[in-house]
Amino acid sequence: MKSTESQPARDFRPPELRPEGEQQGIKGLKLANLIFDHIENGALVTDAEGYILYFNRPYARFLGIEARQMIGKHVTEVLEGSRMHIVARTGKAEVNEIFTSRGRDMVVQRIPIFDDGKVVAAFGQIMFKQVSDVGRLANTLSLLESKLKLYEKELTSLRSTRYTFDSIHGVSPPILALKEAAHKAAFTDLPILLTGESGTGKELFAQAIHQAGPRHKKASIHINCAAIPKELFEAELFGYAEGAFTGAKAGGKPGKFELADGGTLFLDEIGEMPLELQPKLLRVLEDKLFERVGGTRMLKSDFRIIAATNRNLEAMVKQKQFREDLFYRLNVVSLEVPALRERRGDIVPLAWHLLDKIANNYPGSRYQLTEAAEKVLDAYHWPGNIRELLNVLERTVFTIEGNCIDACDLPFYLNRPLVSAPQEGQWNLGAVVAEAEREALRKALELTGNNKARAAKLLGIHRTVLYKKMAKYQIPLS
Repeated sequence: MKSTESQPARDFRPPELRPEGEQQGIKGLKLANLIFDHIENGALVTDAEGYILYFNRPYARFLGIEARQMIGKHVTEVLEGSRMHIVARTGKAEVNEIFTSRGRDMVVQRIPIFDDGKVVAAFGQIMFKQVSDVGRLANTLSLLESKLKLYEKELTSLRSTRYTFDSIHGVSPPILALKEAAHKAAFTDLPILLTGESGTGKELFAQAIHQAGPRHKKASIHINCAAIPKELFEAELFGYAEGAFTGAKAGGKPGKFELADGGTLFLDEIGEMPLELQPKLLRVLEDKLFERVGGTRMLKSDFRIIAATNRNLEAMVKQKQFREDLFYRLNVVSLEVPALRERRGDIVPLAWHLLDKIANNYPGSRYQLTEAAEKVLDAYHWPGNIRELLNVLERTVFTIEGNCIDACDLPFYLNRPLVSAPQEGQWNLGAVVAEAEREALRKALELTGNNKARAAKLLGIHRTVLYKKMAKYQIPLS
């Protein structure tokens, strides 16, 4: 036991009778003791010679002893084999060391405490109450690391296989020329403007360009300018700082510019961007610097810009509906995606490809097109382009019985002929309707090989109604 001569004389005066400064010191000491007792794992403090100054309650409960009774004892009396006094003497910390006490293997740390370059105390703490806990933690961390690598690999694989130039099907000269130009543009950092009708695949080209370029390992951020309310547009692009407006998320929120740092920002339907926001977009495109809404700090983002539109931006510039300077900033590399009717050689191959994709949703299915069905698809003008073609095939697959698609299985409007204009003086509504109905009956019978049941199904009427109308318009039964 440490001699009493080395111990300071105790003051037995109650705290309220002591000087104010001393009272504050007592309060601080009480708070320190409370904090010490709330350290979850065991902890103790010794003086420079190894005598215990503090011993927290969790450590005492763990060892099955009384904490107060340990004060003043040498640490080796309480914890056989302890090295706390050695750490205090050498001034060298011992971290994550195995310590055995009372038959228990623990992981501990021992830290010397310095004051004016001299060791005045030592702090010890149990890090793990059982050595096996370290192994379990290591296994858990290893498992999480493996999962993270797996997810990163899957994400990279998903990005690289879903949106590439191989995903763009077509062998017609217009599409081959466009793919070549887009592939060349992918290796530059120049702004790209994709134009073309709705449903032609502009977004697919944007993703393929991103994947083929040097930024493919970073994110490709997509924002549809037509889908964002005008009042939220600025916050979506620039993000917002905490407290920028009522209901703002704590800590703020990054915008699309920040998220696209190092990657690509795809602005779809750029023609719908509010006119008053266009100067701010132009500034960011030129300087790559911006502030969050309600923020004061300037942020920098290195992104590649790709924009797309189905509108005529040049006409909009002339009509003062789109800024001329922004148009020229975006239209550095101009790529026009052709309409489906302009690449007729791709219609049927695309239909087969889309049917294969649809079949993936129905395991074991394999859909086929008859020659008659191919002719109908090839002859149609497809105002909705590839999106309309996919819609037609999905609807047809849902309604047919079996896996073979014939001309009569396709939506009737694909086969509808243009009604010839009546001669002068014959613009009677009844006559026009009758002529259209007669042509519809003839076309349906022609497509079905004069099969009355299938013709009725194609027209969406009962077979008896079909017979009545055939008689009405004097169409032969055979």
